[in-house]
Amino acid sequence: MEPPIARKTYYSIGEVSSLTGLKAHVLRYWESQFDMISPNKNRGGSRVYRMRDIETVLLVKHLLYEKRFTVEGAKRELKEMRKGGRADEARRMHADPAVLQSIREELASLRQVLTLPSG
Repeated sequence: MEPPIARKTYYSIGEVSSLTGLKAHVLRYWESQFDMISPNKNRGGSRVYRMRDIETVLLVKHLLYEKRFTVEGAKRELKEMRKGGRADEARRMHADPAVLQSIREELASLRQVLTLPSG
């Protein structure tokens, strides 16, 4: 079994691919189709995803693979979710719990490292 992904704030497209079960070319295609998926790029030009980006990818995956929306239908659904103020809630609701738990643990670990010892 593969060790869990290293805990960090930014994830590469390869790591997001592993976490979500999607191929990198699918992630790049979705980035071109869904304006909600817009990872930043680092100085080297590589995509860097944050937790919010990963949650959005998982929501789009849910709409396309489980709800069986077309790409256009998923775009309309996301637009309606944003208009109704439900996008953030839906994104969190459909995010993979294991991915989110890994990210939460990473953030807790970082907080512990960055907190100055008292005394």
